Amino acid sequence: MASALPSPAEATLTAMAPEAGASPCRWSVVIPAYNEAVRLPRYLREVVDYFDGRDESYEVLVVDDGSSDGTAACVREIAQAHPSVGLVMSPENRGKGRAVCLGMTRARGALRLMTDADGATPIAEVKRLEAAIDGGADLAVGSRARVDGAVVRLTRWHRRVMGNLFNGIVRRLGVGDIRDTQCGFKLFRGAVAEDLFSRLQTDGYAFDVELLLLARRRGYLTVEVAVNWAEQAGSKVSVLRHGPGMLGEIVLVRWRLRRQRGSGARS
Repeated sequence: MASALPSPAEATLTAMAPEAGASPCRWSVVIPAYNEAVRLPRYLREVVDYFDGRDESYEVLVVDDGSSDGTAACVREIAQAHPSVGLVMSPENRGKGRAVCLGMTRARGALRLMTDADGATPIAEVKRLEAAIDGGADLAVGSRARVDGAVVRLTRWHRRVMGNLFNGIVRRLGVGDIRDTQCGFKLFRGAVAEDLFSRLQTDGYAFDVELLLLARRRGYLTVEVAVNWAEQAGSKVSVLRHGPGMLGEIVLVRWRLRRQRGSGARS
C-alpha cells in the first residue's frame, strides 16, 4: 500500500513548533494556509485565545502550503507571543489535502482538529464536535447541510445551491449519509488521524472524500454535526471552477480503493 506520510525533506518545521517525538498534548489544531496573510491573523488569534481559556494543553500548527505572500511572517509574529503556535513550511504549493496531511502527521494531540484559515466556522464550534467524540465517535465532521435550529449558515444562495448539488453527487459515490463532505472543520481522535492520514493519497480539495471513504472502510464511527458557518470574502474554492476537477479526483479515489480491495490489499 502506498503511504502518504511526508518525507523529511518535504516540509520544514520551524523552531517555534515541537519536534517529532515531543510530549503529547490534549489538542492539536491544524490550519492549512495558502496566501492567507490577510484572513489568517484574526482567526489564528481567536484560536489561541479560545484554547488559552480552556486551560488544557494544546498546539496550533499552521501549514504554509507554498505561499507567495506574507503568510509565514504573520504566523511567526503571532508565535513570538504564543509558544503554542508552530509553522510548518511546504517548499511548494501541493494542495490543501497535502497541507493538512503535513500538519496531522506532525501533530501530537489526543484530539486533532482541522479548520480553515478564513475562520468561516467559529473556533468555539469545536465544542459541538467534541461532544460527538465524547459520545463515542472516532471522527466528527462539521456540517453546513444538517438542519439544526441552533445553528446558522450564512452564504449566498447560488453557492448554497451549487454546494448542495455537488454534495448530492458525492453522496452517490459512497460516503454514506454524510451530507457535507467539504466543510473544513473536522475533529479526529489522535490514533484515528494517524491511521487515516498515513493512507491519504489525494493532495487536492477532494481529500475530504478520501478521508471519509477510508474511515468507512476502516470501520471508524463518523458523526456529522451541524455547525455555525459564515461565508468569508476571498474564498479560493469555486464549485464551478474546481468542481469538475474534484469530481475527477473522487472517481480516481473510488477506483483506487476498489482496486486495492479487489487485489486483497489491506487499505
